[in-house]
Amino acid sequence: MAGTLNKVMLIGHLGDEVKMHYFEGGGCVGRFPLATNETYTNKTTNERVTTVEWHNIVLRNKAAEICEKYLTKGDKVYIEGRIKTRKWQDESGNDRYSTEIQANEFTFLTTKNDSQAADAPQPIQQQKQMDNNSAQTGKAASDDDLPF
Repeated sequence: MAGTLNKVMLIGHLGDEVKMHYFEGGGCVGRFPLATNETYTNKTTNERVTTVEWHNIVLRNKAAEICEKYLTKGDKVYIEGRIKTRKWQDESGNDRYSTEIQANEFTFLTTKNDSQAADAPQPIQQQKQMDNNSAQTGKAASDDDLPF
């Protein structure tokens, strides 16, 4: 294969609210932590073990504003994007690194209204493009429709 691929697909729960940062030129960036987990049974102790992995999600412009409006801590979301590692220096001049997921598509699996009414059907909203014409509303989905 001649090319390379940098693609990440995650389904997880928000660990905090979307934090927004606005720029002078009118653009903005939204950031939030996303928790994914894996559960397995330890063969020696027969105990169920759950491990949690945290991912730093970064969205830009209209996508960030949509997520800030509709997502809240604990909501379930599907994120698709790419891995990006940034290098920066702390106050002491030491090199530091941050690994982030730069999202370019997302689907809300839970919205703020669904968080308040857990028994209601869960609508799906999907962000296909990061431009102004991008938000699309899908049909209601049950847990049987999910790929996991």
